[in-house]
Amino acid sequence: MMDVRERIEDLEYELLSPYAAKSREAVRDVAEEPSDIRTAYQRDRDRILHSKAFRRLKHKTQVFLSPEKDHYRTRLTHTLEVSQIARTIARALRMNEDLTEAIALGHDIGHTAFGHAGEDVLNEITPGGFSHYEQGIRVVELLEKNGKGLNLTKEVRDGILNHRMVRMPATMEGKIVRMSDKIAYINHDIDDAIRAGILTEEMLPQDCTKVLGNNVHDRLNTLVNDVIVTSWERPEIEMSEPVYTALLRLREFMFNYLYKGSIAKAEDEKAKNVLKMLYFHYLENIELLPEEYMDQVWLRGESWERAACDYVSGMTDDYAIHRFKELFVPAAWKY
Repeated sequence: MMDVRERIEDLEYELLSPYAAKSREAVRDVAEEPSDIRTAYQRDRDRILHSKAFRRLKHKTQVFLSPEKDHYRTRLTHTLEVSQIARTIARALRMNEDLTEAIALGHDIGHTAFGHAGEDVLNEITPGGFSHYEQGIRVVELLEKNGKGLNLTKEVRDGILNHRMVRMPATMEGKIVRMSDKIAYINHDIDDAIRAGILTEEMLPQDCTKVLGNNVHDRLNTLVNDVIVTSWERPEIEMSEPVYTALLRLREFMFNYLYKGSIAKAEDEKAKNVLKMLYFHYLENIELLPEEYMDQVWLRGESWERAACDYVSGMTDDYAIHRFKELFVPAAWKY
């Protein structure tokens, strides 16, 4: 039988950019027998896609907390949009599309319920702090598969850890996801805010829309094309100065009008209180933690605070609210 994987690996050296990561050179902490069909990065993509943490993203907030209507983004749809944008850029620049997709699908796998409000409160109350990108590494290395982890390649884990703009991934594919994340969330959050009646196109800064476009489609097209043209045959993933300046200006506008103090954030303090009360409840009642989280303490020597944080941070919006009601809201008497 022909080894499909080896043929794909050979083709990567023929077709991909010299700056692209090659599957044959992928590194895992624990060596594995290679697949006959899938490359190392394809296997990583599939492991993330089939993980429990990935499935839970469908019920985690992006910006609008537990929206009643179906068309608002969740953390999962955000992830899929980042993946689509990143794959488009990677294919155009002849980078490794499989590695790009794996990083994109996993980049937010460590996010909490209730979006950044959940992340902020766990960072405040957990010794050592909390960030969703570092938690993403804990998820894929320690928490998935009942404590066994997914044994992802170093390149995918690097992309997950370093997808925020304050960090820089080691691979070009990671850099593509890092840029695509910003392109995706700014534009789809504008789309959702317009749907919610919080913003209108006319409210967006004209110096930004003049450069980027007057609707979501045109802005996405401008940004993606600019990244491709600016980064063509270069060892960096960048935008041209006018386009990047307009994007940062638009991001600043979104922080002022949506991410901080808008009606979309009116329930954030309640959401924070839910996670805070759950966290301290499990610290005071450690016997209620699921077995795999207790094993972190008994077998790995980690703290109860970290175990409680891991459990609470993995909850979806709906499950966190459900557990809160069970634990803290009196049930009606049933005859």
